Amino acid sequence: MNAILNRQDEAQWALIAQTLKPCTPKLQLALIDQMGSFRQLFESRNSVDNPALDQQLQLIRQAYHKGQWQKEVAKINQTLDQYQAKIIPMTSEDYPPQLQQIAKPPPLLYIRGNPNCLHLPQLAIVGSRRMTKGAEVIATSWAKNLAASGFTITSGMAIGIDSCAHRGALEANKGISIGVIATGIDCIYPRRNASLAEQIIEKGGALVTEFAPGTPPLPAHFPQRNRIISGLSLGVLVVEAALKSGSLITAKYALEQNREVFAIPGSINSPQSKGCHQLIKQGACLVETTAELVEEIAGPLATYGEKYQHLMQKPAEIPPAEKLSHEESLLLDILGYEPMLIDELDTTWPMEKLLQLLIALELKGVIVSEQGYFSRLA
Repeated sequence: MNAILNRQDEAQWALIAQTLKPCTPKLQLALIDQMGSFRQLFESRNSVDNPALDQQLQLIRQAYHKGQWQKEVAKINQTLDQYQAKIIPMTSEDYPPQLQQIAKPPPLLYIRGNPNCLHLPQLAIVGSRRMTKGAEVIATSWAKNLAASGFTITSGMAIGIDSCAHRGALEANKGISIGVIATGIDCIYPRRNASLAEQIIEKGGALVTEFAPGTPPLPAHFPQRNRIISGLSLGVLVVEAALKSGSLITAKYALEQNREVFAIPGSINSPQSKGCHQLIKQGACLVETTAELVEEIAGPLATYGEKYQHLMQKPAEIPPAEKLSHEESLLLDILGYEPMLIDELDTTWPMEKLLQLLIALELKGVIVSEQGYFSRLA
């Protein structure tokens, strides 16, 4: 016990609390509200006014004095050292103030990377795992655009829109991104995003979780993660979402936390857009440009003071596409925003010529093709 006690600080007291079975997150929040620190839970002999709460406190202290936490705490510390990760308890000044405001903030965060970025103005970008090509382009370009303007882009490290948001932010010159994960800090899920996680850290961002090292990707943990994504952010942008998308859970948390919710509309015929349309019906702000989003975020951003008021300068929108030839312009006018099969295009060009023009337009970034369907982006 002495080896651990000799290195105690508030973060270590907080870590011990997580390993004691009687010390649930809900109970920790109630006791911290009464006692002010994790250290006081164990070192102080003071009781609390509420008899039922005090009874729970005494059970926690009994569990602590039995010392059965030592092995688990030592193992966690070893893993944290291995991954150069840190612990930030909610009683620390390093704990993100935005997150501290929510109804049930995590008592403790595990961080890999730069903890200072948690205090920067953040925008969350979330959406479908099974995204369309058009949504992929929007998520990446909007994240890059907003990151270039100075916002930190936060998302959940999932495949699909989340990954595009992180990558788009990293493409910006000084873009910073934060990945909130639903596993232990030593477990990246999905594994294909392991290199993306390293890139986020290398560029001055961070990975964040409330789950202990070694925690696998359990289904129940993803909604818990979503409340952190929204809690860290000034607002949540849903790029594309079906009606049963987990992104709608993030949006729900955002509304409960008094965060701004933004949604990008899509085709009325696309199942992948129905979640966004539902959010808009329920009062989410419909946005078509990053400038509109930034304008709406002015109020919440004011809480950060004058230091970040430069972020209110309207972001430069996506650069115009390369100049189109006369034939390319004609074909673009024929194409709509609704996906169309090549046979539906009313043109007089032979098939070989039509395919050449379609490929040229796709390379110039003004149309996308998906499963044989073509639609315009600009």
